Amino acid sequence: QVQLVESGGGLVQPGGSLRLSCAASGIIFSRFTMGWYRQAPGKQRELVAHVTSGSSRNYVDSVKGRFTISRENAENTVYLQMSSLKPEDTAVYYCNAKFGARQYWGQGTQVTVSS
Repeated sequence: QVQLVESGGGLVQPGGSLRLSCAASGIIFSRFTMGWYRQAPGKQRELVAHVTSGSSRNYVDSVKGRFTISRENAENTVYLQMSSLKPEDTAVYYCNAKFGARQYWGQGTQVTVSS
């Protein structure tokens, strides 16, 4: 049974930081491309960042220079370090694991950026 469990969301003031974690089980983690997506109310889910099995990283333009994705294969965990947060970063953040035709999602964690 595959599980992706996110943690680390919460309420933060503009300019603040948060670190999201996603712990995976039931997959050969090192083979999967791991990603973070987000969905704001009334908007489509969008890719925020992903890191491949070879540790190549890609970011949506709106978070470049502010967010960093990393993976720790020994811990089956992927992280998203978010800094200089803006109100427009407010969304539910989802962890994603992808390998070929196989794709899995976490349940999501809420990030709210507000003063």
